[in-house]
Amino acid sequence: MKTDTTEKSVHELIENLGKLKKEIGKVIVGQEETIDQLLITFLAGGHALLEGVPGLAKTLMIRTLSEAIDLKFRRIQFTPDLMPSDIIGTEILEEDHTTGKRIFKFNRGPIFANIILADEINRTSPKTQSALLEAMQEFEVTYGGVSYKLERPFFILATQNPIEQSGTFPLPEAQLDRFLLYIKVNYPTADEEVSILESTTGRKKSDIHKVIEGAQIIEAQNLVREVHINADLVKWVSRLVRATRPGNSESNFVNEWVRWGAGPRAGQAMILTAKARALLRGSFAVTEEDIEHIAYPVLRHRILMNFKAEAEGVGSTEVTQHLLKTIRVKKGI
Repeated sequence: MKTDTTEKSVHELIENLGKLKKEIGKVIVGQEETIDQLLITFLAGGHALLEGVPGLAKTLMIRTLSEAIDLKFRRIQFTPDLMPSDIIGTEILEEDHTTGKRIFKFNRGPIFANIILADEINRTSPKTQSALLEAMQEFEVTYGGVSYKLERPFFILATQNPIEQSGTFPLPEAQLDRFLLYIKVNYPTADEEVSILESTTGRKKSDIHKVIEGAQIIEAQNLVREVHINADLVKWVSRLVRATRPGNSESNFVNEWVRWGAGPRAGQAMILTAKARALLRGSFAVTEEDIEHIAYPVLRHRILMNFKAEAEGVGSTEVTQHLLKTIRVKKGI
């Protein structure tokens, strides 16, 4: 049950998120859906993968977001020659000037920040990409048999170019699954593009102010988990996720086109992000519309299509759309 204290916290959160979006809007024109999904990622305490062709301000959007939040930010530019130690860190030999002894000291890499921009993550090899796995799941890294905790809150916001472009490596399925949302960044509308041209070719430069602190984000993440969701919606999410798995699916469409379906982590992601979306719109209860809206970025990277689907141009978006139309909520189950 929502108390007066909770209601006050929700009100403050909505106010702070409004300020945050206003700061981002000083630099980023349009892309409201993408920004909302980034905020949902923050509220749910996960990581996001943004995909779009070069020039759509993916990097600028994440950098602007980080400038408006009082947290440590680091950018890692992924290149074909990037090594895991360039991300995690490495040991260096230092001399103690007092004793004259030489000791190895762990020199922390850029992963030791709160917001990590993994820019063009699919430009580097799977070996280097996998250096992020432990950090994304366990919020720690291990080097030389020693584990180092990462400071919370901790977010990895990765950008990638479409995999059809030259010089890209597909992300391993295990790593894709650790991204809470897979966000598609689309071209701006005609009016938005005119605004972009006007605002970026003059001398005026916008100053971004920090409007949210790390402690407030952690408080918001705790608040998200208190958002109410009906039992029938939870069971609906379970049915949707289970229906993505060929062989056991209640949908012949899935059995025909899908090679590998989503795991339980997809259901967890769908419920958490639906709760975050409910808070983002000022509600303390999840609706069917919240789940329908968030299902696409949750399932986009967790459904693997078979060769027939790839040949026919059928993707995970079509699968999600089909399941949402055919598998409906059963009230009172």
